[in-house]
Amino acid sequence: MKYVLLVSHGMMAPGLHNALAMLAGEGREDILSTSLENGMSSTVYAENVRNCISKITDDDEILLFGDLVGGSPLTTATNVIAEKNLLGKTVVIGGMNLPLALSAVLMKDTMETKELVEMLISEAREELKEFHVADSEAEDEI
Repeated sequence: MKYVLLVSHGMMAPGLHNALAMLAGEGREDILSTSLENGMSSTVYAENVRNCISKITDDDEILLFGDLVGGSPLTTATNVIAEKNLLGKTVVIGGMNLPLALSAVLMKDTMETKELVEMLISEAREELKEFHVADSEAEDEI
C-alpha cells in the first residue's frame, strides 16, 4: 500500500487530514497524520511518528508531506522512517497544501511513484495563484 503521511507544526497536518477525509472519503487507512504541537518535546513527537507509522511494512511505500522543508516535524519524521529502514521506499516533499495532498491521495495508486511526484509538484505549483476580486463599489462609481 502507498501511504500519505502528513506532518506539521501545530494542527496543520491533522486539519489537512480532516479536509482530505471530507474530499476523498472518511476512514481511509492510507492517510496518516501527526503534528508537533506547541511545547511538545522532540522525543514525544518522534514517538508519535513511530506510533503513526507502526503498521507500515517493508512492502509499503510512503509519500511524506511536511509543512516546511527543513522543519523539525519533517526532519524528525524522516529520521524515524530511516530508523525503520523505510527511507528507500519514501518520497519526502516539503511545502504541502490541500491540492497537493488531495491529488496524492486520489492518484497514488494509478501511477508509478516517480511520475506521481513529478505530476504533484507541477500541479501544486500551478494551483498557487493570486486571485483578483473586483471591488463592487468601485464598479458602481464608474
